[in-house]
Amino acid sequence: MNNKKDVLKILHAGALRKPMKECVHLFWDDYPHVEVALDYAGSRACAYAILEGQDVDVVALADPHVFEDMLVPEHVDVFFVFATDQMVLAYDEFSQNSSTISKDNWMDVLLESRASFARSDHNLDPCGYRTLMVWQLAEKFYNKPGLFETLNQKCGQEYIYPKSIDLGGALLEGKVDYIFEYLSVTKQLGFKYIGFPERINLSNPAYADYYSQVTVTVTGKGGGVSLVRGAPIEFAVAIPKKSSQKELANHFVKILTSPEGERILEDCGLISC
Repeated sequence: MNNKKDVLKILHAGALRKPMKECVHLFWDDYPHVEVALDYAGSRACAYAILEGQDVDVVALADPHVFEDMLVPEHVDVFFVFATDQMVLAYDEFSQNSSTISKDNWMDVLLESRASFARSDHNLDPCGYRTLMVWQLAEKFYNKPGLFETLNQKCGQEYIYPKSIDLGGALLEGKVDYIFEYLSVTKQLGFKYIGFPERINLSNPAYADYYSQVTVTVTGKGGGVSLVRGAPIEFAVAIPKKSSQKELANHFVKILTSPEGERILEDCGLISC
């Protein structure tokens, strides 16, 4: 039996907050005396924390590209995709024009009314750059030249939040009327939402080539830039090389990818892989 000094340190994307907490409870069924330190941020912010030396045993991110771009091979040998999702436009009954917005007029409502909308920071969080991709794809799909730039200009800095889970808080508090969010987080928080066509919502691997037409430039802390290309949404998990609790970390990853873990993911609105 592990002694009480054992600590499993998990760092994860904010969008995974609920399923990760529920998987921790399953983990405690097997290791009741192990302390679990659960921390979260935008996925790129999580990667920066590892690059800056934070001690992490399990890292779960909202985009495998972040592993490829920032952590492999120096800090992570291999990562595993375990879930998928899609982008939606979330709102509640108190949002401006919530009684009239639809899948056909959402762009007009956002641009031609006093309604405010928010996204997460594309430099820190995949939900942020995926929102920018959705806007670009919508411009192509609906043949509306200039749509991306118009949306981007209206969504000013005051409507950009560090991570996707922060968007939910902003909507709950009435700071904004609409948020570009993952379907899983939207369902967990009980929001209403507008679904986008599959050619826009980044959900369908069959449209991977179509999604890849759009790109977003992200800027790192040191000023370096990376180009992120549109791709189906995937969540991935890894055990960093420097983990001091590899046995415990492996057990947690097994739980996350087990039938019980898959049920948790599905209950939280994700699609398990």
